[in-house]
Amino acid sequence: MSHRYERLVHVPALARVEGEGAMHVRVRGGAVEDVRLEIYEPPRFFEAFLRGRRHTEPPDITARICGICPVAYQMSACAAVEDACGVTVPPAVTALRRLLYCGEWIESHTLHIYLLHAPDFLGYGSALALAQDRRDLVERGLSLKKAGNDLVEVIGGRAIHPINVRVGGFYHAPAPAAFTPVRERLRHALDQALETVRWVAGFDFPDFHHDHEMLALTDPDQYAIESGTVVTTGGLGFGAGQFEQHVIEEQVPHSTALHARLAGRGRYVTGPAARYTLNHRLLSPLAAQAARDAGLGGECRNPYRSIVVRAVETVYAVEEAIRLIDAYEPPPEPAVAVPPRAGVGRGATEAPRGTLFHRYALDADGLITSARIVPPTAQNQAAIEDDLTRFVTARLDLGDEQLTAACEQAIRNYDPCISCATHFLDLRMDRS
Repeated sequence: MSHRYERLVHVPALARVEGEGAMHVRVRGGAVEDVRLEIYEPPRFFEAFLRGRRHTEPPDITARICGICPVAYQMSACAAVEDACGVTVPPAVTALRRLLYCGEWIESHTLHIYLLHAPDFLGYGSALALAQDRRDLVERGLSLKKAGNDLVEVIGGRAIHPINVRVGGFYHAPAPAAFTPVRERLRHALDQALETVRWVAGFDFPDFHHDHEMLALTDPDQYAIESGTVVTTGGLGFGAGQFEQHVIEEQVPHSTALHARLAGRGRYVTGPAARYTLNHRLLSPLAAQAARDAGLGGECRNPYRSIVVRAVETVYAVEEAIRLIDAYEPPPEPAVAVPPRAGVGRGATEAPRGTLFHRYALDADGLITSARIVPPTAQNQAAIEDDLTRFVTARLDLGDEQLTAACEQAIRNYDPCISCATHFLDLRMDRS
């Protein structure tokens, strides 16, 4: 195929991702000259309208950033505010938070695997088309997702945008009996999660690897979810309090989302593959065996195989949820007092899509004077562009329709949540 003439491929919107945006690829003389993710979704100004709000309000406000991972925003917000106010919640409350977060991991990972990403590998344009031929697969995914939603609802008060979370803990601690039906569903979900790992491990994965530095939280005692120290495959290690010293955000002309880089080091990637690479030794024995059986080694640098990592993490989250339910005793008090004080607090947790950082500055009355939120998708922007540059370079012989579909699948490897990042895919490709 000749690349000497100019070609334009236009796709109105990228399917099966959360949010809106575009991609522009320029090819000259048979070489990829430029790749840009043009995120045009309007800025949402959460950081701006948090200013002047009370220190107790970020968990409820930031949960509205995302309907898929509201718990992640609530947990990072609580961690940051509690840090600013010098408060540490007791272990029983921390365990209940981790249990809530497990529910979100289950529902978010399952949504991505079954409804957003698997159709790519199986040759379907949507989950609806997949359901016409393999209703059993989609029903299994929906059943597994519901187990996560039910867990979030029991603890959070509702499955989407939970209302029971507060700074310092919860408004109400569920009675142990409330977990009886959801535990039974989780027991069945564990079998479904293991079946999911075996299923996705059989997909045909392109031979594609990256060399990005990888970043995730790590905890010496458990697979990091609701807390931990930030570490990278390049040897960096720092607490949430030093996050802004190491992670630099910059505005780029073609995107309403900021691009993040590691100071003095450049692009990096966060998310399930980074978590697995840095923490796989802390998986439960069952999840670790599932990973080995699926062909995952000590690291995952093929972004296409991230769907396998998500399935393994789903096994872990279901198993961990059952463990936490079996050990659950309601805390004496569902929350600790968090009196206002002047200060700056920072918190980071592991959202399903990667490390999520919050920072709040408070005045003496507890009013927020500044806020900063760094979501995973914004951190991955530069890495995605680099991946696409190399991906397209190796596939210039494809026609525009095939190349567009291939690029969309490559972007979905990262499960981008564009609405979270704005502060994909309309593809325009110029060949000359």
